[in-house]
Amino acid sequence: MFDPDIAPSGTLLGLLQRGRGDGPLHALAAPRAEALAALEQCVLRDPRLDWRVESRSLYYARLYSDLEGPLDGIEQHLFHPDDLIVPDEHRCGLALSVLGHLAGYGRRDALRLLRRYAATGGCWEWALDELALRDDEAGLRSLGPAVVARFPESPEGDAALAAAVREAYEPRPWQLWAEDAAHPATAGRVRKATEQVSFDRWQRQLRTAGPTPGWSVAAVLDWAEQGLTECPPVERDQAAARCLHAVAGPEDRPALLAAARRGPSAARAAALRHLADRLDPDRLDLIEAAAESPEERVARAAVESLERLRDDQALDRARRWAVRTDPLGAAAARLLARHGDPDDGDLVLAALRRTVQGGGADAEGLDALVEGVGRLGECRAAPVLRHLYRETASSQLRGTAARALAGADPGFPAGFAVECLWDCEESTRELAARTAASGDVRVLTQLRRLAADPAEEAEVQTAVRGRLSSGGSAR
Repeated sequence: MFDPDIAPSGTLLGLLQRGRGDGPLHALAAPRAEALAALEQCVLRDPRLDWRVESRSLYYARLYSDLEGPLDGIEQHLFHPDDLIVPDEHRCGLALSVLGHLAGYGRRDALRLLRRYAATGGCWEWALDELALRDDEAGLRSLGPAVVARFPESPEGDAALAAAVREAYEPRPWQLWAEDAAHPATAGRVRKATEQVSFDRWQRQLRTAGPTPGWSVAAVLDWAEQGLTECPPVERDQAAARCLHAVAGPEDRPALLAAARRGPSAARAAALRHLADRLDPDRLDLIEAAAESPEERVARAAVESLERLRDDQALDRARRWAVRTDPLGAAAARLLARHGDPDDGDLVLAALRRTVQGGGADAEGLDALVEGVGRLGECRAAPVLRHLYRETASSQLRGTAARALAGADPGFPAGFAVECLWDCEESTRELAARTAASGDVRVLTQLRRLAADPAEEAEVQTAVRGRLSSGGSAR
């Protein structure tokens, strides 16, 4: 998704960018100005590899609260002229989420910034969603006229307003504005937009879903190829494979085998996916041949089809392929990581080491291999898992490495598990709450803080309270 500039893992900035638990601990011990500068850089320049799955906002908001950090930098960032010229959720989303958590912690300056941005900012929808969760009714009602005034009273403006109502993540502000007697013009426009949303939904149910193939194997394969001639091209091989499940019978196997061996790329990929899903006797030979195809679409379909298999024949063939250094070998290793038995630990560990050596701590496909060595109880993986834990920029991968270390490294409870109590990912904090050794005085203190924090996730608090009720001993 995005390739941010990540500082070395041993620096304060690098720790905070990665969302590691050591980040807040080092920041609180560092000079305040240095800590605030590093924190602000993280919030204003989102360091996440994929902001859709990685968490940072609560992590940074807690540190802002601990440092009693001012919000001047966030204010200048949000109200920069670029925000109105080219609104960009990736540029502003993390800062707005941090403000939302700070408002939840009682920071009135954060609440005022969110209200001001919702009224005048470029990515106002995000700010409004944050306010919907944390502002009172009076504050939300006061924003109605400014937000609705963004949409001119014209057919185009009314359509845009209806789209904003339909796409709102949190409906609470719109519901309040539709009933706001103090601003009848605003209420009337919002009610009209809400009615239009319901009408549009009804119309969509009456319309066809889009282009559909004919009711035969040949028609489905032709439809998959036709997608590549559109502008822009449309990838239909996966959809076509699903259609083949409905139309193909035993008598169609020769045609599907021919397409999977020699057909044009989209048709070949669709036929290959279908035959692999149906456990055709020739599926593994077809996959091996397709993986060597110069057509990227066909090669991708081969490795994805292999990874969906889990039968004994596929696992036996994967054991032969896992030593390969090409994409088919990597897919075979991931298949063994997910579904292999303990005897496959050597192959999975070798693939993990090879992937890290070749692609670094954020190489593609590491998550399955890391989870696999943990599932297979491969204790020899502890050194490479520790390396990944320290170096990866992905907080999701670090959490996977922590779970693998919990089973592979006897020193985990007194080591990384303690740090994980401050981690940015809730699943990692939950793991730490269950496993961190209580010999460190910081553990019980942090457990009590997490138990009392209203912003903490319910799963984490359940683990924390279970731990505290047991007297702090690890389970």
